[in-house]
Amino acid sequence: MTIYLPIAELPVNIFTLLAMGLGVGFISGMFGVGGGFLMTPLLIFLGVSPAVAVASVSTHMAASSFSGTLNYLRRKQVDTQLGFVLLIGGLTGTLGGVLTFMMLRRFGQLDLVIAVSYIALLSTIGTLMVVESLRALTRRWRGEPPMVKRPGAHPWFLRMPFKMRFRQSRIYVSVIPVLAIGFLIGFLGALMGIGGGFLLVPALIYLLRVPTLTSVGTSLMLTLATMLAAIIMQAVLNQTVDAVLGLILMVGGTIGAQFGTRAGQALKAENLRLLLGLLVLGVGLRVAYDQTRQPADLYSVTINERAR
Repeated sequence: MTIYLPIAELPVNIFTLLAMGLGVGFISGMFGVGGGFLMTPLLIFLGVSPAVAVASVSTHMAASSFSGTLNYLRRKQVDTQLGFVLLIGGLTGTLGGVLTFMMLRRFGQLDLVIAVSYIALLSTIGTLMVVESLRALTRRWRGEPPMVKRPGAHPWFLRMPFKMRFRQSRIYVSVIPVLAIGFLIGFLGALMGIGGGFLLVPALIYLLRVPTLTSVGTSLMLTLATMLAAIIMQAVLNQTVDAVLGLILMVGGTIGAQFGTRAGQALKAENLRLLLGLLVLGVGLRVAYDQTRQPADLYSVTINERAR
């Protein structure tokens, strides 16, 4: 069954979109990520322009994050206090990302920036997560105790002023790095169409030392809020949100996230981080391959946005 996407100006099979929404929603709920780092490249592979893919995928991430957040809230694995502090920086970053998106699109550099950013971010973060997870699994197989750092051995950026105690996460840190992390996640989410979870979860675990499951639940909460803001800003400022595409992805994402959340809570923390790292690295390598291989059409014609 084929459906026409009005903003993307592309006919696609509705069942293909539903399957994509289900699959990415499952991954979103399992790993606590928005799923945009996977859904945006998939839509681009399907023929949707990067500008429309980035803007429209925010609806899918908002829906799947809402479903996953409810599950983690019921299990009391969301640090709402930490989430609200992250949100202050996240909303500011979202506005900056949307304005940067608009500027790059006007100068015709948006597609290139999105592709290069995906390759750099996904490959780097994925490699770091895989290496760290393999080390943790190796220690467990050898029967060695996990590496536990002393409570007072915090990095310098956590010892900055304006400290705040987050009881759910059992941490006492400066709000400055927390706000900075939120800003970065919001900025990248709006500019690249990623929920930021694949960055936020490692940041919460390795930088702020938040427990893994609490990091996943809090990440989903922040993703939900920043993606709702991104949808409104992209629709008003750039007119690139395809409501039909977003609605189909939302239906699949909401259903898939429910099953993914249950699957993620049944896995051990080390296995969860390893699987997420492999997934992130794999997507980064696929984007890099598509950018380096010879295209089917060597020449293309595009509309100069500045000339409009």
